[in-house]
Order: sequence, then structure tokens, then C-alpha cells
Amino acid sequence: MSGTDDVERVYAAMEEAAGLLGVTCARDKVYPLLDAFRGRLDQGVVVFSMASGRHSTELDFSISAETTQGDPYATVLDKGLFPATGHPVDDLLADTQKHLPVSLFAIDGEVTGGFKKTYAFFPTDNMPGVAQLSAIPSMPKSVAENAELFARYGLDKVQMTSMDYKKRQVNLYFSNLNRKYLEPDSVLALVRELGLHVPTELGLEFCKRSFSVYPTLGWDTGKIERLCFAVISNDPTLVPSEDPGDIEKFHNYATRAPYSYVGEKRTLVYGLTLSPKEEYYKLGAYYHITDVQRRLLKAFDSLVD
Repeated sequence: MSGTDDVERVYAAMEEAAGLLGVTCARDKVYPLLDAFRGRLDQGVVVFSMASGRHSTELDFSISAETTQGDPYATVLDKGLFPATGHPVDDLLADTQKHLPVSLFAIDGEVTGGFKKTYAFFPTDNMPGVAQLSAIPSMPKSVAENAELFARYGLDKVQMTSMDYKKRQVNLYFSNLNRKYLEPDSVLALVRELGLHVPTELGLEFCKRSFSVYPTLGWDTGKIERLCFAVISNDPTLVPSEDPGDIEKFHNYATRAPYSYVGEKRTLVYGLTLSPKEEYYKLGAYYHITDVQRRLLKAFDSLVD
């Protein structure tokens, strides 16, 4: 299959996923981005992600990119798919590569707005800690300022980072989690210390199954702006909401979202996101997966009380 065929196939799947939510894709913003990274579309990871509440009018997409393809942010800028911000976030991906081994990239966008993020993945046998990330010159000082808090709650090894160029924010995706810090008492202590919305009992049970916890930080304040608990599963009923509308909408998406790996169940990643004023839910349906996701499913989808 040619690269153009791959772009058409993935874009058609994206339109199908967006249609489940009543969202219309902006082809002029999305298609050029897919075309710029066409070399990975036939074998890498592709995810289409929805969210609840005021975030429900958008569908996000993520695409992995090999390091041999070069810096994805530089590619986006070079092709005129996004303007440089003039902010330190512009330098963060390049600086990360200079200071740490990066095993994989990814890009993230919105089907209505186009490009917004890049990701840097680290080798699973050589994941950096907070101190190493804090030493990157363009990393926001808020990472170092929260180092002691991260340590107290068992948040150490970082599987990947993401740079949001529109919001000028950074996510640290903590992995290799000690399960005791996912127990309700520990989660409650953490979110209360951060001044975030306190999750329900259903949310606290959800957090116990997390394979990754990721805070959102920025350059303008030392505060952690949001915190998300992520759960990977094949189960279409895991959204930690008690709202019947949410439950129906998420189940519909989880059971109907397009996917290409015939003979397997859909791989799904749920998120419980907490901010100072609200909690909301996310669901990513993998259109393409690799053995990495299969291993994560085997390790985490069986987690029960």
C-alpha cells in the first residue's frame, strides 16, 4: 500500500470516529499533517481520543513517529503546519533529545484545529527521573519545584513527556508505579495537597488500575494545573462517571470506534482528569497498535481489587 493510500485510510477512519461524536474534521488542517508523517501510518500507533463535558466537541488524534524521521516539531514548522510560538516550549523537544536518549516520537492534534503537541518517549530500560528532566534548560522550573512532592507520592520514572504548543504546557507521564500510591488514601492526599477536584469513590477505584499518572505543568506558575490517571483495557464499560449520558456516550464510542487489528478486541485507554474546578473523562481508542500496547494490556487489564 502506498503512503497516499495510508493517509486516505487513516483519514477516513478519523472521520468515522469523529462522526460518532457529531464532530466534523477540518480536512485542510488534518490531512497535510497526516501526509507529513505518512511513513509511519502503516505500522505505528494511531489513536483517536474523545472526552466528556465541555471537552466533548473535539476529537484528538495521536500518531507515532520514528526518531529516524527526525524532530517532528521541526517537520511541522518547516512545512508551515504550525507557527513557532517564540516561547521556551519551542525548544523543549530538541533540548530533550540533546540531554536524554529518546526512543520514539509522536504528534498529537485535533480534528477541528490541527497540530498541537509532540511526545518524546524514553527507553523502557532507561527512563529518566525528575532530576534528569529538571536539568533540561528549557524545561519549566515547575518540574524541579515539584520534585519533592513527586517523590513523596512515588512518582519517579517518566516513560514519556509531551509538549503542548497551543497551551504552552508540559505533561510528565510517570510509569513503573508503586501500587500503594494508587490506593484511595494516597490519591486523596495527593489531590487535596494539589488543590484539585476530589474524585468520587468510583473514581478512586478507577485510579487503582492506573498504568500511568501524568501531571500538567507550565512556565508561568509552580502549580500542577491538572492530574490524569490513565487505565488501559479492552473493557468498554470503565469510564468512571456516574452520569448516564456519559456512560452511554463512552460505551458507544468504545464499541464502535474504528480499528484495524482484525481478530483482536479494541485497545482502549481511559483517563480521569482532575483540575481545581472539575473532573472529566477521556477515552482513546487505538486504531493501530503495536506489541507495546499488547504487553501493557496483559500487565494491567487484569488488575482487580
